[in-house]
Amino acid sequence: MSVRIDKWLWAVRAFKTRSDAAEACRNGRVTLNGTQVKPSREVKCGDVVSFRRMPVIYTYRIIQEVSSRQGAKNLDQYIENITPQEELDKLNAPNEMMFFVRDRGTGRPTKKDRRVIDSTIENFFFDADDDFDDLL
Repeated sequence: MSVRIDKWLWAVRAFKTRSDAAEACRNGRVTLNGTQVKPSREVKCGDVVSFRRMPVIYTYRIIQEVSSRQGAKNLDQYIENITPQEELDKLNAPNEMMFFVRDRGTGRPTKKDRRVIDSTIENFFFDADDDFDDLL
């Protein structure tokens, strides 16, 4: 049995819809064994699939091909989560570190304030040396 990668990503609940999975493939956010793929690419057992859902790059090894949507309890039969712990730690980072305090009564941020906040957030998630293509 052969399964398209967009259908497989939808079946193992990586994306809410198959359209979202196909769009992620077209936009270069999905790799199969280290290579960016189109939605029509077929997967097989043992392949390693990585996909970027901000801010984390998830990595899974395919245990068994599946074409119909599976319940969350059954996913262990089909995929093995091999996402590095450093990537999973990014999920908690914004809650722990990114908190901007504004004095009461100062009103909305100005355009200059907004740029400072945006650059701080950007530098937190993306180092200047990092390139997304190198991460996948």
